[in-house]
Amino acid sequence: MTLHILATGTSRGIGRAIVERFATDDVRIVGHATTPGPDRIAADLAMPAGATALWNMALDQLDGRIDILINNAGIFEAAPVDLPQQEWSDAWGRTLQVNLTAAADLCRHAVLHFRDRPDGGRIVNVASRAAYRGDSPAHWHYAASKAGMVAMTKSIARGYAKDAILAFAVCPGFTLTGMAGDYVESRGGDKLLADIPLGRVAQPEEVAEAVHFLSLTAPPSMTGAVLDINGASYVR
Repeated sequence: MTLHILATGTSRGIGRAIVERFATDDVRIVGHATTPGPDRIAADLAMPAGATALWNMALDQLDGRIDILINNAGIFEAAPVDLPQQEWSDAWGRTLQVNLTAAADLCRHAVLHFRDRPDGGRIVNVASRAAYRGDSPAHWHYAASKAGMVAMTKSIARGYAKDAILAFAVCPGFTLTGMAGDYVESRGGDKLLADIPLGRVAQPEEVAEAVHFLSLTAPPSMTGAVLDINGASYVR
């Protein structure tokens, strides 16, 4: 049976690598971005109704069946503590909405969809090393959103394994995308890389490989697992 996949944040970086990794598999994958493109639905996850609209549009495109949900979309913007209060609050609201609440909404739709099927389904959430290690003084909200995503993943795994609904998370460290590249340079470039024993940041293709494994072939007993891809810069 051809598997149907909805993946968010697929216009560039890790998301694009994820789509490309599935190219030779027997799957139909619908991607997502804030602007439309080939095999990509436009939806604004910063809006409270955005995730539900995306789910419904993807369900229509995939003939009423989604087997795998991959939550990859996220934003990374600074919110230093000396911002004016309203700007600080707005930054927290945007980050939590896109990185956590929209992902939660999609997970909820997936669980409701999967639990009515004998073969269940799979959820793969792309979180971050920041969920465990924290992040910079200007990115409390980003770390908090990713920690919430990990906790949500584990809760889903524990709550719905009996329904054959499996949930996994991936926690990349710095990954060679535009977003992370700008951040690495802003934090000192080579000096920051010295904190990574492997000596380099991860490649998007490495993260995509882990997502591919969890989506298709990871054994059911792995449900609730979190895979770290950070060059040993944080080990649990």
